[in-house]
Amino acid sequence: MGERTLQDIFFERSDIRFVNDPYIHFKEKRGEQYKSFSYGELTRRAMKFAAALEQLGIVYGQRLLIVSESRPEWVVTDLAAILIGAITVPVFPTLTAKQTEYILQHSGAKAVVVSTDYQLRKILSVIDNAPELGSVIVMDSDIVLPSHSRVGFFHFSGLEVQAPDSFTMKKMSSEEVVTIIYTSGTTGIPKGVMLTHRNLVSNLEAAAAAIPVLNKNDLFLSFLPLSHSFERIASYLVFTLGVQIAFAESIDSVASNMLEVRPTVMTAVPRFFERVHTRVEQSRDKMSALRRIVFDWGLKIGNQNAAKYEGRRVSFFARLQFRVANKLVLSKIRQRTGGRIRFFVSGGAALKPDVGKAFAGLGMHIIEGYGLTETSPVVAVSRIDKLKWGTVGLPLPGIELRIADDGEILIRGANVMKGYYKDNAATNEIIDSDGWLHSGDIGIIDEAGRLKITDRKKHIIVLANGKNIAPAPIEVLLESSPFIEQAVVLGERRDYCTALVIPNSEHSNGSDARTAIEREITKINRELASYEKIRRFQILREPFTIENGLLTPTLKIRRKEVERKYNELIDMMYQQH
Repeated sequence: MGERTLQDIFFERSDIRFVNDPYIHFKEKRGEQYKSFSYGELTRRAMKFAAALEQLGIVYGQRLLIVSESRPEWVVTDLAAILIGAITVPVFPTLTAKQTEYILQHSGAKAVVVSTDYQLRKILSVIDNAPELGSVIVMDSDIVLPSHSRVGFFHFSGLEVQAPDSFTMKKMSSEEVVTIIYTSGTTGIPKGVMLTHRNLVSNLEAAAAAIPVLNKNDLFLSFLPLSHSFERIASYLVFTLGVQIAFAESIDSVASNMLEVRPTVMTAVPRFFERVHTRVEQSRDKMSALRRIVFDWGLKIGNQNAAKYEGRRVSFFARLQFRVANKLVLSKIRQRTGGRIRFFVSGGAALKPDVGKAFAGLGMHIIEGYGLTETSPVVAVSRIDKLKWGTVGLPLPGIELRIADDGEILIRGANVMKGYYKDNAATNEIIDSDGWLHSGDIGIIDEAGRLKITDRKKHIIVLANGKNIAPAPIEVLLESSPFIEQAVVLGERRDYCTALVIPNSEHSNGSDARTAIEREITKINRELASYEKIRRFQILREPFTIENGLLTPTLKIRRKEVERKYNELIDMMYQQH
């Protein structure tokens, strides 16, 4: 497994049998109609752009930054780099100029491909601190190109048109590096994860064997950035299997784009599913009393029938009622997603079990996955016929899992990264002499071999009395309240636990919000051990976001940044008597 390379997959897909199959659906500008091009058009453009990169002096082994939202040019650039053996370095478009500068310098990139004027200005602000940079390529063709004494500026479309018809094909081995992905990290300086052809292809083959069969009639709606390793491997899987892909205009437009392209499969982070679930519940509140009764009955029947996916018995009466419930209620909810969803894939964080159950009840399965950038990235996924909500399922074929004495999840397989770029010490720290990667996550493996993640090793709170507390499960309980949007549990080396809470925007009015949240926390505390109980909390008005630096680009809380920003407020909670 894994001896094929992404180059091999590219040429398999460029076979004459597939050239007319539809591939990418996209919008050149927001609000316009979707346009499309075929697999044949994609392979032609990738080969043409490979020739353009070679003409600019981008050759085997050189690093090429991609600073862009997901769009066709992102895919073309990536495939072109694969063909000539250049190493792509994807950068989240939400990163600041300073964060981008670090990646640009550390990777020693020879060229940068940017999408918009906004991304171009970030590069221009740091260009003098990147001595190895020689070329900047801009995707948007209406931008006036600047001039620089050392760096050349080019339009993407101009390079495509002017490029020669051939290039020097560099045949890659499975052990050579395809990409360096810098981890966003909840703490510390980003590290460059080196992933090889063997890493990525082994993960593709294993993932394809574990999920439901996909083909050219399926359509994948992509809205997570391709710089995210989860979405990147999904896009490779789509390409490998001949599936169509459509890019959403933005996160805000996903709902309308779903109605336009009617996807059959999507990947998303748990927050997306939580918001959809909340909207379904809110729509109930606007119904008449009679419609609400029918709606509640329909959801109840859906949930009863969804129990079969966990291997539990469904009564004959519930099965009999399902057809009516589906027609009156469930199918109408599914229409809001375009009506064709076969399944979703959730990754990046833990999915709340009640949300997974609710979607299954609606007839839209969520396959939950687990992985790290360092594992290419997928380690385990739940199987539709062996579901257990609250777990991330079984390991992919060829991947070994083990739980260390301290509860840490250890991973071994062809998907484990080559190492961190220019950082042997960090590589040796995370991968031991027997090839086990130490994930930093705490988990358990159940009697059926399914993996359950309980927390991050670094996030474990140790109270002053020595008690260990995993904050993530408590935060899940808090955020399951309709009054709480986000929560962070604190208590390291303190006498008790406290929380910082962002109220739900619909329930955020002064003293009323505090009373409601206090009531919710009292209820949640009944489910917790005495040392886990939240003794005090503070309400914050500013949500944790990527823009204010309190969320990573993959929507994980930057705990140290939260503690630093609200240090005085946190101290106050421990000074009160």
